[in-house]
Amino acid sequence: ITTYALTMTPLALSMEELLPPNRQTYSNIVMLRSALVLSSLIVALSVPFFGLVMSLVGSFLTMFVAYILPCACFLAILRRTVTWYQVLLCVFIIVVGLCCAGVGTYSSLSKIIQNYK
Repeated sequence: ITTYALTMTPLALSMEELLPPNRQTYSNIVMLRSALVLSSLIVALSVPFFGLVMSLVGSFLTMFVAYILPCACFLAILRRTVTWYQVLLCVFIIVVGLCCAGVGTYSSLSKIIQNYK
């Protein structure tokens, strides 16, 4: 549930910025966010295997965003000042993240294939 809120917040904030300044009231923001939630509910109910597709996207992208990219960016930005311990720890986190992303992606794909049979 928290992942939903994290992914919808930037979209909601972007949509709120499109409102004219005199229309950015609490009631309009609540209506806009409710419309976003309802639209995602309609998509979830109308697309078959929506949960499986979201688990595929989540298992693949969440590992990259949460574990792999931060370590890779840390190493790229501070490549000259990091210690061997930090490099080792970052490489370990990247490898574990890649393994988990691979297992999660494989699991999601296999479930999607099973539902098509």
